[in-house]
Amino acid sequence: MEQKNKNTITFIVCSIFALLIGLFLSLSLGVTHIGISEIWNSIFNYSETLELMLIRDVRIPRALCVLITGGILGVTGAMIQGVTRNPIAEPSLLGVSQGATLVVAIFYAIGIAINTTNVMIASLIGAIFSGIIVIGFTSRKAKNTSITKILLAGTAMSTFFISLTTIVGLLSNRSQFIAFWVSGGFRNATWSDFKLVAVVGIIGLIIAILLSKKISILALGDDVAIGLGENPQRIRLITFIVMIPMCAAAVAVGKNIGFVGLIVPHIVRKVFGEDYRKNIPFSFLLGAALLTYSDIAARMVYNPYETPIGIFTALIGVPFFIVVARKERG
Repeated sequence: MEQKNKNTITFIVCSIFALLIGLFLSLSLGVTHIGISEIWNSIFNYSETLELMLIRDVRIPRALCVLITGGILGVTGAMIQGVTRNPIAEPSLLGVSQGATLVVAIFYAIGIAINTTNVMIASLIGAIFSGIIVIGFTSRKAKNTSITKILLAGTAMSTFFISLTTIVGLLSNRSQFIAFWVSGGFRNATWSDFKLVAVVGIIGLIIAILLSKKISILALGDDVAIGLGENPQRIRLITFIVMIPMCAAAVAVGKNIGFVGLIVPHIVRKVFGEDYRKNIPFSFLLGAALLTYSDIAARMVYNPYETPIGIFTALIGVPFFIVVARKERG
């Protein structure tokens, strides 16, 4: 027990420290390098100078959007892995994020204004549609909850939705915009985006924490859950209902970002086991830190040009996915 408490404290301190360092680097690094005094003044002693406006209106909302979006991706990955008992499940691998991206592309192609509200509506429609399909594949009645079948179904859905998204881009002559969405990024993040992702993310996180005990029980197996008086299908359905708007908000603000929800829950489970009362909040912390550093890399590797953030999460996630899939095969 004492060792577990030490692990918990160490994990919290390291995650928060890494996140704070990442936030500082996110605010200071870029085409224009900005010092601590300017960052301080932009928050506590604001005046309309170019540097302070850059920090307050561009870098701070972007950094906060990255933080919350990374947390959302970590939490939704933990939730879906818990209720499906599938260690390689995550929203982008099961097609939920791609479904949301497809509907955003359709909205853009037919001339609907691309603003925070409309993008959230489009993302929510797409996430609901793809989420319903995932629920069908993960239900006990479907008799196809094996890791291999869920993975194949999710891969097929992801490929299908991205292919449709590409077709929409070509037919509407919006390929460049669509490519930006498919690759992910926070280049145009605003305070409106932050308000959206913060409200949805915080409410979702609170509900997820309240559900964490039931998810921990479900992670032990449907039979165990039934024996303890729980309804597995109801828990699974409620979890997906909570997860879908969180995924939609993440896509609306950060576009299509993969693998964060795969990597983060695995690392957290290595430390805390299958206790989702710890896994869910700590997945938020670690997801926020991982995406923050990925965003810094996206901005700095080819400075002054920006590289899609999805490239960096994929560079980590694809080898990680292959290792986990090999361990879990059969």
